[in-house]
Amino acid sequence: MHLIPTNDEVIAMLRETGALREGHFEYTNGMHTDEYLQVALAFRYYQYAKVLSVGLSRRLRADPELRAMIREVSIVCPTIGGLPIAFGVCEALRAHQVYWAEPDTESAPMHFRQFVEPAPGEKILMVDDILRSGRRLTMLRALAEEKGAEVIGVAVAVYQPNPTIADLGNLPLFYLAKMDALYYKDATTCELCKRGVPIEKVWT
Repeated sequence: MHLIPTNDEVIAMLRETGALREGHFEYTNGMHTDEYLQVALAFRYYQYAKVLSVGLSRRLRADPELRAMIREVSIVCPTIGGLPIAFGVCEALRAHQVYWAEPDTESAPMHFRQFVEPAPGEKILMVDDILRSGRRLTMLRALAEEKGAEVIGVAVAVYQPNPTIADLGNLPLFYLAKMDALYYKDATTCELCKRGVPIEKVWT
């Protein structure tokens, strides 16, 4: 294993832990795909959680601008999947602290908990387990900036963009592995459906 795990090493860990599954899956938005990735499943195992968190922290330290301000930077994540890697990266970086935001319901806007929010002018790094559509991170960025924080970058364990990925602007993006899944807009365009491949609906 390399100090910063390679793309292939990360994918092997995800397969071994059951975080990466192949088949025929339908997301809650109706999109179909041939792979389903739930990075949080890999974080059930301490050894893999440590490798992924420390590996991502090393990727971040390799950036000279970020390295110069690490002690001033706070980590902010969307719950729930982002929490394990956010705390792991914060510990490995020795960053300032961790915040998190959450919606009350799936369709509700995100909010910080009482007494747990960034201060005006505070530099924050958004961290999550995966960047797929970017919806949660877009909401998180808007919320943090509404509080007056300065978002300096995005760090994720896995970058797996889908066709509807949000534009995060000029924010630096750091990740350990990039994966490309095959996406279909819905059942009418899905080749897996046409071939009669059994389908499994996923919750998130």
